[in-house]
Amino acid sequence: MKLTMVIAMTGMAAALLTAPALAQDVRPNDVKQDRKDIRQDRRDLRGDRRDIRQDRQDIRQDTKDIRGDRRDLSADRRELAADRKAGDKDAVKGDLKDIRADAKDLRKDRRDRRQDRRDLRQDRRDLKADQAAK
Repeated sequence: MKLTMVIAMTGMAAALLTAPALAQDVRPNDVKQDRKDIRQDRRDLRGDRRDIRQDRQDIRQDTKDIRGDRRDLSADRRELAADRKAGDKDAVKGDLKDIRADAKDLRKDRRDRRQDRRDLRQDRRDLKADQAAK
């Protein structure tokens, strides 16, 4: 019994004596660097969230633009039909030009919205990766 007690006491004494030595392995520079890394990770997450918010806003704006272009295109087609019925060749030519311009705007807005959706997906992936790395 006394032998086991002596061994146990010796083990505890050794543990207590080596504990400060183990704690000294953590250098103040390591702690400082870890804090810098944490701050940078927080900035990255904040930036990713900001990018996502901006992409969603861009998508909403592009959707509104697409709706407006569709309305314009529809109105131009009605005007074209009315001018053809009236027999005004100059107005028909102008209406066709307007239709082409509005169709071009519509295609551009659709392209922009597709790109904004791609950006949103990429920003969400970045955010998820940054959160997993944290």
